[in-house]
Amino acid sequence: MTLVVCDVDGTLVDSNKALSEANKAAVARLRAAGLGFTIISARPRSGMMWIAEALDLDAPMGAFNGGIVFDRDGEICAHETIEPEVARGMIDLMAGAPVDRWVFADDRWYASSGEGVHVEHEIRASNRQPIVTGDIAALLDHADKITFVSDDQPLLNGLHDRAAAAFGAAATVVQSQTYYLDVTAQGANKGDGIAALARAMGVDLADTIAIGDQANDLAMFARAGRSIAMGNATEAVKAQADDVTLSNDESGVAHAIDTLILRAMA
Repeated sequence: MTLVVCDVDGTLVDSNKALSEANKAAVARLRAAGLGFTIISARPRSGMMWIAEALDLDAPMGAFNGGIVFDRDGEICAHETIEPEVARGMIDLMAGAPVDRWVFADDRWYASSGEGVHVEHEIRASNRQPIVTGDIAALLDHADKITFVSDDQPLLNGLHDRAAAAFGAAATVVQSQTYYLDVTAQGANKGDGIAALARAMGVDLADTIAIGDQANDLAMFARAGRSIAMGNATEAVKAQADDVTLSNDESGVAHAIDTLILRAMA
């Protein structure tokens, strides 16, 4: 069986975080043809469950870039959190940096600020309201994800380089969007995530197809049998993909399923 593993934000959902009817119908056609389909995302589980329900997914999924592998009934198959010393070191490293700080732990979202467009977007993406707090010390012993938020791209790129140099050997440090710098556990990356999902479904990695749009998707592109970048993907991501589809606002996943996957199998 071929397994399609799809990113969520910037890929399966549009810019308004909505799932198009075209994408829903295409996933149904894909499954009717005997192919598997599942999702992997930097989102928490809470932000993925409504998609699983809408698509009637019966396959394991990956939250926090694969840090949590879970089923639609809520059963957690695997769970890996950030090493506490790495989490504390990342917060110390960012001391004084003009960025918002988010920590995801205990199925909750803790934020240094409850205002701003990215908070509004995350409320929709995570299906959670933020708990605004400046006291995150106790959370760093078991954090699923730490996100640093800024619209200053050169600043965030520089912080990424510093963080990767300091902790890249002990954690996954990657930008899931140009304005998000995410830190997850070392094994919580989409490369290990797609491998775990394929293994859970009894599918060889050579028989997987990955669809994504951002830097955190490159790890699964490197391990999947085939990779498809969205039309809205960064040029660096497109350069690493085998194919490019339409943008997420044009139901690019549906286009990929119908023209790049199912048509090729006909």
